[in-house]
Amino acid sequence: MKTKPIYVEIPIHVPIQQVWDASQNPEMHAQWDLRFSTISYLPKKEEEPQLFTYTRNVGPFLTVEGWGKSSGSLQLANGSRSSSLHFGTDQKISPIREGRGFWKYEPIENGTKFLTQYDYTSSFGKAGNLFDLFFRPMIGYATALSFDVLKRWLEKGETPASQYLRYFSMQLLILFFSFIWIYQGLVPKLIAMHPQEKSMVAGGLSITDEQALKVVFAIGAAEIVFGFIWLFYRNKRHLLLLQIIVFPLLTFAALIASPETAIHPFNPVTFNLSLILITAIGLLVSRDIPTAASCKRKK
Repeated sequence: MKTKPIYVEIPIHVPIQQVWDASQNPEMHAQWDLRFSTISYLPKKEEEPQLFTYTRNVGPFLTVEGWGKSSGSLQLANGSRSSSLHFGTDQKISPIREGRGFWKYEPIENGTKFLTQYDYTSSFGKAGNLFDLFFRPMIGYATALSFDVLKRWLEKGETPASQYLRYFSMQLLILFFSFIWIYQGLVPKLIAMHPQEKSMVAGGLSITDEQALKVVFAIGAAEIVFGFIWLFYRNKRHLLLLQIIVFPLLTFAALIASPETAIHPFNPVTFNLSLILITAIGLLVSRDIPTAASCKRKK
């Protein structure tokens, strides 16, 4: 199965030497590149290729270890620099068996065009090739996201650790809100059709039980759709701002339709206030987070 090499390119508005140092120094490199947890250079003699080892912590109990070789670097007359790599791992758990690639640093107006291209062979034969249909876009996305983190680090001074804290906090919030909306639409409204849902709608709109049933079904379907929108809509701040408006309205509507719910355990007041607070935190976290979209992904 023929695969396309992974290509990522980004402009960074600092001199080439700064980008070179941040990507060639193993301690600095491991800070911004999601593909590595640690990078350790091995002793070498003059003119020999630089050998190194790397690790990637996949989870609390799993670490992938690998090897690499920097095959050399080249500086051209126009100021461009490049460095090529050969890497791989002997661990069977890794989806990547062996690969080759390069970094390239080209001078542009007010900065550096930093790019990489690499390809690799998959583990596990045909099954690994099939899995790579899903893994390759993920590793390409991780590379592009890492490049944007590097850009923000060098241009703005924000450390990679703080950027990734905000980025992954936002991803957790996305999953959280998606789950909340899908669950609230699916379970109490469509599957269980809870009597309180019907009575609140019937009382609030002054309609019959049969009509209320249809309205509850429609609301449940809309909530499920909104839950999936959380997963696919790009500008999450739009959704957060919408929730800041919607959650107070839902709280008032619930209290007007059924005032006695205010004294129930885990009632609409406390539940929706919690969601409003978490939404507000999301608005703070989501400001200027790193994104793979800032990179060019094709030659």
